[in-house]
Amino acid sequence: MGKVKTKFVCQQCGYETARYMGKCPECGSWDSFVEETTIKDTKISNNLPLDNTPPPMLIKDVKIGEEIRVSTNISEFDRVLGGGLVQGSLVLLAGDPGIGKSTLLLQAGGELSKSGKKILYISAEESASQVKLRSDRLGVNTDNLYIYPQINFELIKRHILDQKPDTVIVDSIQAIYSDNIQSSAGSVSQIRECCNELMNVAKSENITMIVIGHVTKEGNIAGPKVLEHMVDTVIQFEGDKYKSYRTLRATKNRFGSTSEVGIFEMGVNGLEEIMNPSEICLKEYNQSQSTGSVIIVTNEGTRPMLVEIQALVGTTPYPSPRRVTNGVDFSRVLQILAVLEKRVGLNLSKQDVYVNVIGGIDIQEPAADLGIALAVATCARDVMVDSHTAIVGEIGLSGEIRAVNNIEKRIKEVEKLGFKKILIPANNSVNEKFDNIQIIKVKRIIDAISACINNK
Repeated sequence: MGKVKTKFVCQQCGYETARYMGKCPECGSWDSFVEETTIKDTKISNNLPLDNTPPPMLIKDVKIGEEIRVSTNISEFDRVLGGGLVQGSLVLLAGDPGIGKSTLLLQAGGELSKSGKKILYISAEESASQVKLRSDRLGVNTDNLYIYPQINFELIKRHILDQKPDTVIVDSIQAIYSDNIQSSAGSVSQIRECCNELMNVAKSENITMIVIGHVTKEGNIAGPKVLEHMVDTVIQFEGDKYKSYRTLRATKNRFGSTSEVGIFEMGVNGLEEIMNPSEICLKEYNQSQSTGSVIIVTNEGTRPMLVEIQALVGTTPYPSPRRVTNGVDFSRVLQILAVLEKRVGLNLSKQDVYVNVIGGIDIQEPAADLGIALAVATCARDVMVDSHTAIVGEIGLSGEIRAVNNIEKRIKEVEKLGFKKILIPANNSVNEKFDNIQIIKVKRIIDAISACINNK
């Protein structure tokens, strides 16, 4: 019998200590320590057998096998995964409660079962009848999809090894527990142990594992960061609870790119793919819009998107003017406002400035700088940008417009949606010929403002 010991573990970062602490010295969170019991085995042998283990080998002698990918028949999901599920991989899907994680994976399981794959859906939070109600609403009713409501990991592992399914879906990792760990389900030790066992089963039996994970109120994946390091792919399911659109984004992918993004819309019959997000973002765009509204061309992965940015500038009666942003980085907007004041001579020290991205989309890339600057400048000067003009460009601190990537893809997307003009950085070279759109190259931010006013 091993020696029984107790320790206190931070539920946010996994920091361990022998005594209780009010504040975690690792992550700084308060009241996050929980007492856990561990059994330390005192009979540890250093003479491990090496007969069944492969010896070290030269890297030049390593042979790379071809990855076997399985399509989920959901193109937006496959795009984020890098072309489909890799056989024997462990995928972690995280998102806010009610965002649609279970709906997405139940739809994916239904599509995979239609292709002849054997799917085992582990429901640790809902009963079989609750999952059945959702499957009826989604139209998922196939012969190869098995439902197993269970929270005990040992029983789950036994059924996985007995049935040998092609894909296992665990909903969710925080709800299951192992008898080998003397702590409650959802604790750091339980999450680490169960995920490690799932990874061993996935690699040894060549079974694809998809695990649903909860997120904290700060938006981080619940449990220790080691959980994200253990899995092969980490996918974040994001969205605004006041809108029906959802974004699927990979933050880690050992078998593909982390720059791809999938767009869905939550409807009555489940999640529906958005094949052309630009049309959705511009659905309510008014051609006779007021001042401070521009169209930018941003990149989500390898796919260009047209998004409307609105700015509102007004005089404030208070000593400190307000700066409010939604959908763009706050610090980036402050930097753009500083450039407008210094390089353009636009005095905003006594003006409230509001910047909003329509559609609830978050824009991270700096190619949106020029669009934000023109939205603020035209609203402050009470002029309008031509409604048939799209804008793209990064702004430097000296007021220059810097080149952006994938410029020809952006121009094609703008031309396809019927826009007549596009403002791009002068340093971007365009090799292809475009007959249906006018390309205006600008070097500095003052030139872009002049071009917008003159082209109105």
